[in-house]
Amino acid sequence: MKRKLFSLAIPALFATFVVISCKKEKPLTSESSEVTTTKDGSQFTLDTLNSKVEWKGYKIFKSESTSHFGTIKFESGDVTIKDGKLESGKFVADMNSLTSVDLKDDAEQLGKLNGHLKSGDFFEVEKFPTASYEITKVESAAEGDYNTVLDGNLTIKGITKPVQFKANVSVKEGEVSIATEPKDIKREEFGVKFQAPAANGVIKDEVTLQVNIKALEKK
Repeated sequence: MKRKLFSLAIPALFATFVVISCKKEKPLTSESSEVTTTKDGSQFTLDTLNSKVEWKGYKIFKSESTSHFGTIKFESGDVTIKDGKLESGKFVADMNSLTSVDLKDDAEQLGKLNGHLKSGDFFEVEKFPTASYEITKVESAAEGDYNTVLDGNLTIKGITKPVQFKANVSVKEGEVSIATEPKDIKREEFGVKFQAPAANGVIKDEVTLQVNIKALEKK
């Protein structure tokens, strides 16, 4: 199962959603290709210690030397499994946990970047402490590297937009794993804009997110 980072932008970085440490378990299979999401089924609770959103972002030119990457932790979440298949799910990210990984050995620069991203210039974490993703449709994928297509609603800074993720979903007794393909989203559509207009011209609008989820069955 592939795990990658998703993009964001420099001290003008953007991160969000949604992810999750995923193991190579038995893939979820389905006779039908699509289900209507409900809460009818077995409930699984997000393992917040082993789930996360990973982000990666760039200045206007994509290169390793002009990128930042990091993680966002989850506050809560749940998954419903029905007849051995993913039925629905909702995940809430703690935006206060947003941090850069590439600057972890430079405390001064790490503090500046994290503070900048959480400020009114970007995520306004004091006003919008959480972001979320809620699955609205689940469809099996017969081809490609991912076995499932997830449609859902992504909410950042109080703005909700439909976002589709390709994902690998696996289920075994008592545990569900979801690992999404890196997905580009446009941060400005969610109101994530640097307040200095000129700066937005040197920061990529596209932010790539990857969500990795682990959920455990409720006892």
